[in-house]
Amino acid sequence: MKNIFLAFSFLFFVVVSFASSEKKPFVIPELQSWTGAEGDLSLDNTLTIAYESTKSDDKKMRSVVSQFSADLKTMFGVQAETTTGKANFVVKMAPIAVDNKEGYEIEIGEQVVISANEPIGALWATKTILQMLEATEGKSLPKGKIVDYPEYPLRGFMLDVGRKFFTIDFLRDYVHFMSYYKMNTFHIHLSDNGFRQYFGNDWDETYAAFRLESDTYPGLAAKDGYYTKQEFIDLQILAEENGITIVPEIDIPAHTLAFTQYMPELGSEEYGMDHLDLFNPKTYEFFDKLFKEYLDGKEPVFRGEYVHIGTDEYSNKDKKVVEKFRYFQDHYIKEVEKYGKKAGVWGSLTHAQGETPVKVEDVLLDCWYNGYADPKAMIDLGYDMGSIPDGLVYIVPAAGYYYDYLNIAHLYKNWTPATIGNQVFEENHPQIKGGKFAVWNDHCGNGITEKDVHHRVFPAMQTLAVKMWTGKNTSLPFDEFNKQRLAISEAPGLNINATYKADENGVVLERDNLSAGDTLPIPEIGYNYRVEFTIRAKNNINSTVLFESPNATVYLRHPKTGKLAYEREGYWSEFDYVVPNDYPVVLAIEGTNTGTKLFVNGQLVDALEKQYIEYNQSGKSKMAKIQTLVFPLAKVGDFEGAISDFTVKVLK
Repeated sequence: MKNIFLAFSFLFFVVVSFASSEKKPFVIPELQSWTGAEGDLSLDNTLTIAYESTKSDDKKMRSVVSQFSADLKTMFGVQAETTTGKANFVVKMAPIAVDNKEGYEIEIGEQVVISANEPIGALWATKTILQMLEATEGKSLPKGKIVDYPEYPLRGFMLDVGRKFFTIDFLRDYVHFMSYYKMNTFHIHLSDNGFRQYFGNDWDETYAAFRLESDTYPGLAAKDGYYTKQEFIDLQILAEENGITIVPEIDIPAHTLAFTQYMPELGSEEYGMDHLDLFNPKTYEFFDKLFKEYLDGKEPVFRGEYVHIGTDEYSNKDKKVVEKFRYFQDHYIKEVEKYGKKAGVWGSLTHAQGETPVKVEDVLLDCWYNGYADPKAMIDLGYDMGSIPDGLVYIVPAAGYYYDYLNIAHLYKNWTPATIGNQVFEENHPQIKGGKFAVWNDHCGNGITEKDVHHRVFPAMQTLAVKMWTGKNTSLPFDEFNKQRLAISEAPGLNINATYKADENGVVLERDNLSAGDTLPIPEIGYNYRVEFTIRAKNNINSTVLFESPNATVYLRHPKTGKLAYEREGYWSEFDYVVPNDYPVVLAIEGTNTGTKLFVNGQLVDALEKQYIEYNQSGKSKMAKIQTLVFPLAKVGDFEGAISDFTVKVLK
């Protein structure tokens, strides 16, 4: 082992107090072990970071140290300088007390020494330190020793981008977000379709999307949003640098309307156009070529160890179809393996019982519903499993079934990956590799935005990060955890929820006057807020903008009606109110995760809450439309008039 000292110099002062550090520092996920010592190590304005590594791990360790330095600067304003000599932080590859590749030790004394079996452990250690520093705004660390490691090697989150498009920037943010909480598997569901009953029971009109650029099938990628192959490659590289594996999913042979709309002869006349015709040779020709496009070559588009092939929710009413489904699943498991990858699948073999063999070895089965795949039976068959029970960890925003927000109290108190539906296995069962939770965007076009999805995911990510890393070994009562978790940020430099500190009166921002074109110091304010101001508008044309940000626009005049309105991600909402000309009024807009209210001169004028849209006469096809707004503040629009007494407050 060679010693390499890279300094990011900033002077590190040690201040010893007489307070005990026996209380375990609060971080997410919870530390497995903490031995406190006397005093704190206090930071001033300079730091030196060094690392020790083997030659084979040198590049990865350089990345860990570089990222740690950048995160310190982003979060706490630390200025880094390169120097040599004795270091205050040492990050090294060295055996630790536990045999776990993601494990690490941190000793905090006169210096901070991070030891890890592999670079990934060192990366996780830096996240722990950053979270510990959040409690003191980067000023000090309690002295003591940490020994930490995950109970489960698979700690994942699945995002359905097929039925709702998420920008590549959002996915990149989620890489950083997940990494900060030591979640190591990002499952991206690239293809899916809406429910036909919301689209006039017409398959041709039903929303469907495949989100990845294809040269083999030009025009296959969704026109309303897709990722270029290079964007997806770069996303995976970023994920690797942050300790995360991306698992791409092409969901077949059900949920396949995006493909049958592109090539109708692939669809099943009997089971619907969202099912592939399993007996049509063109089906296999089409998907063999599609997988080859992303898996072939020295630098394939899909870089990770696993590729998910879906294989769930196909009809089992005909024995011949069941056998063909099993053949299909086996075929694509082996097709993925032909390119050196391993296959991920949704559990279906209890639902599709038959004689046709389906490969088991080196296949990761995501066990989501016990009626489709009985967990004990799948373990007996020999599958490695991921625990993702639908009734516990599925988020389906605003759908009225499964969870809108997960029951984090129940999960924190009761769940680990050893619980799959109503079956509970021994902790650390060798075939249960870990768990995932999921966001399914079943109701296409329901007004839910990226911001709304994240608002649901954030508390779930914090909670389930604990349950997948620490398992049953949590020491804090839920109420205390739920209170303390609010002090931990999303990730260095990340604030998707747009939350900001307020003064004792709840005020985040105020200005005496605003003029057209002014910029404000924060780009937006998230739930729960009240934006209040006096406006005297002149004669403005329709489409006049009042406030805007990259994520939303508030219009003084709706393009068609002239009413006060807002738009985000293509969704429009308007208040039943027209701002008068040449007459001052006090407007206040309140936004929560359920809707948006308008007050005029202190009186409630309109409340844009959840609205149900009826899609047929039966009363069984209602979809909730959400009318939330993360208020845009980046720039004042080019309106004619004046704004005064402008205040942004946080609602209690």
